Amino acid sequence: MSDITVTDGSGALPPISKGALRSARRLLSRRGRDDAGQFLAEGAQAVREALRWPGRVSLLATCDPGRDVDFVAMARQRGIRSVLLDEAQVETLSETVTSQGLFAVCQRLASDELPVLEDPRLVVICAQVRDPGNAGTVIRCADAFAADAVILTRGSVDPHNPKTVRASVGSFFHLPVSVGVDSVSAVRWAHDHGMQVLAADGGGDSLDELSRSGALARPTAWLMGNEAWGLPEAERNLADAIVGVPMWGRAESLNLSTAAGICLYATASAQRAGGSD
Repeated sequence: MSDITVTDGSGALPPISKGALRSARRLLSRRGRDDAGQFLAEGAQAVREALRWPGRVSLLATCDPGRDVDFVAMARQRGIRSVLLDEAQVETLSETVTSQGLFAVCQRLASDELPVLEDPRLVVICAQVRDPGNAGTVIRCADAFAADAVILTRGSVDPHNPKTVRASVGSFFHLPVSVGVDSVSAVRWAHDHGMQVLAADGGGDSLDELSRSGALARPTAWLMGNEAWGLPEAERNLADAIVGVPMWGRAESLNLSTAAGICLYATASAQRAGGSD
C-alpha cells in the first residue's frame, strides 16, 4: 500500500521525483509510450475512469490534493503512489491551454490484435484516422451508444495519444480498442462475426432509408474514412454498402466524429427497436 496520508480533506503528498517526472514526460511521445508500455491520462474524468479500471495504474499526480482528495483516496485504496506537482511541472506534462493539473500513468490499453468478442452487434472501424481529437471523440460516441469495440486501422493515430485519451473523456477505459490492424483483416473479422459492413461516405444509400427499412437493426460494423480524403476506393469496395448521412442545410460536409455519432445513434436505436439488448 501507499504511504500517502490524507488528512482533513487535504492531501499531504510528497513532491514528484525528478525520475518520475521525466518518465511521465516521455509518455507525451509515441516512442516513449511504446517503449514504456504506458500512457498518460489527464483530467478529472479520464483519471476517475483510470482509477476504476482494473488495469495497472502506477502513479497519480495532482497539483491540488485538497481539491482532488477523492482521487487520492481512490489511489490509496488501490496501492497507487500519489505525488504533488507544482505549476511548472503541470505545464511540462500538459498539452492543454488550461490544465486541471491531474494525471495518471496507466499501462497500455489498446490491443494490436482484433477484439475477441461473442456476437458483437455494433463496431466502428476507422480507416487511417490521423486526428487525435477525432479519434477520441469517435471512441466517446461508440461508448455512448454501447458499441462493442473500436478498431483503428494501420496508419491511424495512436489511441494512447494524450489528446485522444482526453477527447474520449474516460470512454477509452470502457470498451475494447484495437490499433494497427489492416482494413482487409478488420472487415473480414466483421463478416466472420455475421456483421454487415457499411461505409459512411458520400452518395450511396441514405441513412434514413436504411433506418426505415429495418436494415440497421442487423449487426453492423461502420467503416469510417480519414478526415482529409475520406474512404479510398479500396476501402469502399470492402463494404457491403455505401451510406450517406442526408443533410438539408448548406454545410458542405460533416466531420468524422459528427458523422460517426449520427451513424452510431441511428444504428443503436434501430437495434433496440428491433429487440436487441
